[in-house]
Amino acid sequence: MITINNLSIHFNGENLFENVSFTIGDKDRIGLVGKNGAGKSTLLKILCGLQAADSGTIVKSKTQTVGYLPQEMIPSSTTTVLQEAMKAFDEIKELNSQLQAINTELTSRTDYNSKDYERLLLQQEEINEKLNIIDVNNAEPQAQKILLGLGFLHEDFNRNMTEFSSGWQMRVELAKILLQKPDLILLDEPTNHLDIESITWLEGFLQQYYGAVVLVSHDRCFLDNITKRTIEITAGKIYDYKTNYSDYQILHEQRIQSQQSQMINQQRQIAEVEKFIERFRYKATKAKQVQSKIKMLDKMERIEVDEVDSSSIHFLFPPAPHSGKIVVDIKNLSKSYGEKNVLNNINLILERGQKVAFIGKNGEGKSTLSKIIVGEIKDYSGICNLGYDVKIGYFAQNQAALLDEDKTVFETIDDIATGDARLKIRSILGSFLFDDEAIEKKVKVLSGGEKTRLALAKLLLSSVNLLVLDEPTNHLDLVSKDILKNALIKYDGAFILVSHDRDFLEGLTTTLYEFKDHNIKEYHEDIFDFLEKKKLQNLDELNLKQKAEKKEEKPVSQNKLDFLSNKEKEKELRKKRNRLKSIEEQIEKTEEEIAEMEEKFSSSQDAELFTKYQSLKASLDDLMTQWEDISAELEDKMPL
Repeated sequence: MITINNLSIHFNGENLFENVSFTIGDKDRIGLVGKNGAGKSTLLKILCGLQAADSGTIVKSKTQTVGYLPQEMIPSSTTTVLQEAMKAFDEIKELNSQLQAINTELTSRTDYNSKDYERLLLQQEEINEKLNIIDVNNAEPQAQKILLGLGFLHEDFNRNMTEFSSGWQMRVELAKILLQKPDLILLDEPTNHLDIESITWLEGFLQQYYGAVVLVSHDRCFLDNITKRTIEITAGKIYDYKTNYSDYQILHEQRIQSQQSQMINQQRQIAEVEKFIERFRYKATKAKQVQSKIKMLDKMERIEVDEVDSSSIHFLFPPAPHSGKIVVDIKNLSKSYGEKNVLNNINLILERGQKVAFIGKNGEGKSTLSKIIVGEIKDYSGICNLGYDVKIGYFAQNQAALLDEDKTVFETIDDIATGDARLKIRSILGSFLFDDEAIEKKVKVLSGGEKTRLALAKLLLSSVNLLVLDEPTNHLDLVSKDILKNALIKYDGAFILVSHDRDFLEGLTTTLYEFKDHNIKEYHEDIFDFLEKKKLQNLDELNLKQKAEKKEEKPVSQNKLDFLSNKEKEKELRKKRNRLKSIEEQIEKTEEEIAEMEEKFSSSQDAELFTKYQSLKASLDDLMTQWEDISAELEDKMPL
């Protein structure tokens, strides 16, 4: 368990966090939520030790390990994919070194009943357990399995890292973290670099993971499928909900409504007290009561409604001009890059108003076909014809990077606006959250989300009847994604959407095209129906494989099975006893601190002291609950 006590950090004179306290349990699945700039990424950096807080402490065992995947990084490896993944096992050397030092110290000590000796034994056990979990003797098969799960092919293992895009290199960094099997995994927007199949695999991995997971994500399904606890960061405070994201949204709304009601009631009470004070302020017979009321108001803790981020983009696409019935007609289309065949003999017809999604693994040709349709790629074989009077609006996957960084936000739109649109530039930019100050900013100083919003704003400057959008939701927050989805639902033209965001795709498209093995397959169903069917197909294949493997397996004796089972049970009991002892020591220490504070209260009215006292009481309650739970578990497992 990791304990965060009274954590505070300040930016530009404002409190990003103020005396924040919470715990991360050994197997917690936590989603961090809050508006952009609330401090989610900062908190992850503090937890992994990359950034220091202004005050407060983070308490964890010396042997506890943390793995952190940032939102963006610049990988610089020149090794092969497999060699880079195998670097995950370099920490084995450090663990073995620690173990050797502990063993050497244990052999030289004779104080077998001391706390220090018991601490060394506990560290020895934790390191041995960690080495068993990592399973270094099975390192390469583990690395290959995780790389395959994250979308790599066997033939990719010996390719150099420099041959892959930064997104694929980020997958290798993620693989290294999963192979290290840290006690706590911290992930900042991990799905930005993954396709639907890899996201589904990662969900399954994290659901079964032995340690704790804390993640930041704008993928609602990813949060719901993994997390069982949601920590909201708002106005320097945190609110801890024992639910997934969707249930948290309901409880969050209820909390805001409750705060509003309490604040209204308190304001009514304050008004009545102030009215009493004003009425009897100068009457000697009421002087004592007036003073009492004044003191009551001074001591009253004013109820405030937590800040609600009401800012969000708001727009609709212009009406689509009329076009022919057939919008895109593709026949026998193939595309290769050198000797690498990407698309082979593709046939596709898109009709007026049809809503289509391109799905499948990265690298299967979704973006390539999109670029062929919009005319960016002209070197291919076969036919790709646009229908009568088709006008295309295109959002490329790297659209934000294609913006001229030396132009201002206003110039970016002004340079391409024509006719009446020139009179609406400020209004259009305002609907994408660019105020009068922001429109004068250079593009190069914008965040990833701001660049995405600016690129989307460009699509509103002309009427089109075919939208081709390649990963438009990357860097958009959950609210902005919902608004973009609503705009697409109301759009009366045709669109092709390349996306790995399942929640975004749900109910949005009428046709799915799966890209696989250089070809496409058409499905007339919703994304979740498609994924459920694919899961069943994969399970059928897995069951057949397992049956074949069972035929080849040699039988294991019952005695051996009983021995292994008893050994595992004893190991688990020993771990719980050690944990119970550690909690008892923490309880004793916390009770001593509380007693010291209670003595100080008689001579001090320090508000900060009282806040710390309340925090300690809450920590004590949490420790007592843990002690009771573990004690009950141990009693249940005691032989009768």
